[in-house]
Amino acid sequence: MYATSANVAERRLAPPSLAISTVIFALRPSESSGRPTLWLPLVCRIREPFKDMWALPGGPLQHDESLQDAASRNLRETTGLAPQYLEQLYAFGGVHRSPAQRVVSIVYWALVQPTEAALADESENVRWFRADRLAELAFDHNAIVDYALWRLRNKMAYGSIAYHLLGEFFTLAQVREVYEAVLDRQLDPANFRRQIKGTPEIEETGEYLQGGKHRPPRLYRFTGTPGLGPDNRSTP
Repeated sequence: MYATSANVAERRLAPPSLAISTVIFALRPSESSGRPTLWLPLVCRIREPFKDMWALPGGPLQHDESLQDAASRNLRETTGLAPQYLEQLYAFGGVHRSPAQRVVSIVYWALVQPTEAALADESENVRWFRADRLAELAFDHNAIVDYALWRLRNKMAYGSIAYHLLGEFFTLAQVREVYEAVLDRQLDPANFRRQIKGTPEIEETGEYLQGGKHRPPRLYRFTGTPGLGPDNRSTP
């Protein structure tokens, strides 16, 4: 228990605190199959409430910074990451989401390429976890991750969001792996290839992926503007 009857009364009179949290999605190989799966970094809390539990990167909003700047700062301080794309996801302000005080969290989400994710700081207190196999997290962070996954899966239908998780050049099989990792289901390779090749923003590069044992696959690139909206425009 954190709150006595006295400080419970004080909490009712105090204004809510404002915090920033961030959900960072990246593709990493499955530990069992080696296939790309969706992962995110979590931070181990070192103080109460929820001491020693894992939580999303985040912290309080400072009075002299914007929401976007606060999200970027918290990411740099906790994971060392500076994602190229960072979007506001939602606001979470349940009355009882924190036992210590009323906290409203503005949540951002980021999609990072594997090369970016490999640069993330990892330590005893910062680790990557499978997004679909999380244990109980601090606060309401399980609900936040579930909501972010739901939004991501819904936006996959728009097409361009997948390219936030790929490098500049990619094979069609790599695009399919992104969809399978996010949707958590297998897709028919022939149908998927036909649909993707019919996308106007997908362009052949004339180059091939080298280093495999078989015939090298053709490399493509996305010529549109990767965005999270249905018209390829990032949302505010």
